[in-house]
Amino acid sequence: MLRRLSSLLLITAVACGGTAPSNGDSRPAAAGSTQVAEVGKETTTPSKSPSSSGPAANVPAPDPREAALAEVVLELMEKEHLLRKHIDDSMSREAFKTYLDRVDGSKMFLLKSDRDALAKYEDKIDDEMRSGSFDLAHDTNKLFAARVAVVDKMVAEILASPMDHSDEEYLELDPKKVQPAATDAELRDRWRKRLELEVMEKVAQMESRLDLDKELKKKKEDAKKGKPAAKPAPASGSAAPPSAVPPSASLDDDDEEKVTTPIAQIPTTPEGREQKAKEDLAKQYAGRFARLRHPGKLDAAADLINALTATLDPHTTYMPPADKANFDIHMSGSLEGIGAVLREREHYIEVAELVPGGASWRQGKLAAGDLILSVAAEGKEAIDVVDMRIDEVVKMIRGPKGTVVTLRVQKSTGVQEAITITRDVVVVEETYARGAILQRKTGASYGYIHLPSFYGGKGSKRSAAVDVRRLLLEMKARKVGGVIIDIRSNGGGLLNDAVDMTGSLIDQGPVVQVQDSRGRRETLSDEHKGTDYDGAVVVMVDRFSASASEIVAAALQDYGRAVIVGTGPTHGKGTVQTLADLDRATGGKVELGVLKITFQQFFRVNGGSTQREGVTPDILLPDPAGHVETGERELEHAIAWSSVPAVPHDMWSATWKIPTLAQRSKARVEKQPAFSEIAKLSQIMKARRADTKVPLAKATWEKRRKDQKAEVEAATPDLKGGTAKFTVTSVDEPSAASAGGKDDKLSRWRDSLSKDIWVDEAMNILGDMTKS
Repeated sequence: MLRRLSSLLLITAVACGGTAPSNGDSRPAAAGSTQVAEVGKETTTPSKSPSSSGPAANVPAPDPREAALAEVVLELMEKEHLLRKHIDDSMSREAFKTYLDRVDGSKMFLLKSDRDALAKYEDKIDDEMRSGSFDLAHDTNKLFAARVAVVDKMVAEILASPMDHSDEEYLELDPKKVQPAATDAELRDRWRKRLELEVMEKVAQMESRLDLDKELKKKKEDAKKGKPAAKPAPASGSAAPPSAVPPSASLDDDDEEKVTTPIAQIPTTPEGREQKAKEDLAKQYAGRFARLRHPGKLDAAADLINALTATLDPHTTYMPPADKANFDIHMSGSLEGIGAVLREREHYIEVAELVPGGASWRQGKLAAGDLILSVAAEGKEAIDVVDMRIDEVVKMIRGPKGTVVTLRVQKSTGVQEAITITRDVVVVEETYARGAILQRKTGASYGYIHLPSFYGGKGSKRSAAVDVRRLLLEMKARKVGGVIIDIRSNGGGLLNDAVDMTGSLIDQGPVVQVQDSRGRRETLSDEHKGTDYDGAVVVMVDRFSASASEIVAAALQDYGRAVIVGTGPTHGKGTVQTLADLDRATGGKVELGVLKITFQQFFRVNGGSTQREGVTPDILLPDPAGHVETGERELEHAIAWSSVPAVPHDMWSATWKIPTLAQRSKARVEKQPAFSEIAKLSQIMKARRADTKVPLAKATWEKRRKDQKAEVEAATPDLKGGTAKFTVTSVDEPSAASAGGKDDKLSRWRDSLSKDIWVDEAMNILGDMTKS
């Protein structure tokens, strides 16, 4: 039974959320400030308190489905979850803290007295689940809606009043470092500071657009006069794919915003620009507050249930029913149009992952962990989507192939960026494994296989394991000196394909152990004799390699079959989730939604788990995303690492020694300027994350912004330009005729790969392995 279930489940890094704030962390502002604290949630908060003034809100009455929902969710949590914990007062108290963070993690709505009034429910969440009466959730709904009305009025008044940008004061952006406001006056002052910062940010964006317009006009004038365009400074070191350094590395990455903002809409005077910024913010906040005061029918219950499931692990979540048109979104979060997987993450919509080959993946700017702030259809005004329901955002993002949508997103560092994407269907060839032969001017050639995910399954014409096997046989036939298997940023996929792919490189034996909530354990093995490729292998990983990727890397490492090369430990997701259709509990008569529940855990051949710890590379290289706090180990309530007995397996007869390979690689990396710059940039960005106090005096703020931008630019290596390190010849490259003409995407991929300094070093390591 365990084997059959394992073969059917998708193992994906659904919650690779280290790039997104956890409960209570900073969240984006509606319009412009960097790393501004979060504003509140589309869900809710409690009963009458002294501060609950303001107009009556349209909060829904308790939903009649809640009793049935509570019963079935509680049973699944206690009997089917991997931990099989009894839901008691202790878990209730932990869930209560999480619940308040979900409701108002930013501390921008509820007063201390409001939170104190809710404290009577602190140890009663378990009791409410058993009774099916969500009193805490509905009291919270009423209180939060009333507080939104109070804050709505505050914000409108502040934005309608003059602002003083000369005061030497600061705004703390990290809500964990501030206490809940004791009075409305204190809360109003907190909002005043926040809005002053947002106004300065919006004005700065407009002024950047004006500066760019001047620059473009000058270039046109110089072109007419026959003057040559200024050439960019020469690259420092080698280059790598655009994905190698996060787009958020630049503090002022506003180029697209500058291009898309019409000049005619920008006032010519500083006073006019500030007034426009205030008017824009007033409009955006008014829309957001209106949505906050009208939660969905099951939102109150969903927030409370998810606060409770979060105490078990970060991947067990309840999803209320979606409308029939968006049922597929409700089940998986997959969006047609831009090729992204989205999820609701507290107060905002987060990009969980990009569909390989999809429009966003090919465009190259949207990234997992990005928080979507607004959506603008072509030729229309942007609509603020913070605190908007995911199905509403989906409807705005979807559209026919060839049409354009612009998303304003916040990157993991707090930098905001406008990203314009042309909607399209997934390009199948880019979804699949891709092979190439890498050749320097002298020396051996090496095979290269890029695997974006472990695809396949029922109804699929292709599978990852079969495609990789075909490429390995091709590499063997070409007698390459070794093969690089690149599973960087591969978030996972089908378990069976991970087992079969490992089997192509080992001669029979166990690959992974799987254990369920009842302690039943099964070993999944490669049962086929022989290998498809027996030469030297390097597997490239990074901190975004997860689930099935980690199974492959761990197994090949345990066998000594391959050298694992990466920029840090992999993601560390060693658990499996399944979707429980809650409607079945009522015989399909009532729509209750879906519970995604963690019910299995993986263990390596050596008995250790990949959970939390991930797979540590044999050879470490500088990490371009080292400043990003990501991975299972960063998530609250992540299931602990554990181990089981190892299973017998035959080690590969390797001729190389890992310590020797690592020492030689380190010596080369230390001489590579680009690697040194990447390490320096990572340290700068780490320091930037810790600097959460922002000056509000305009002159001080502008200097800080300018200095930060200059510091980042000085430390950022040119990883897009430069010369190729090696030639790239695609394997099974489609002809121009079959591709319908020149394949620019494939050409760009080859060009980007030829400048990848990480792949270049992997080739060096392969050379050392074959010389050993």
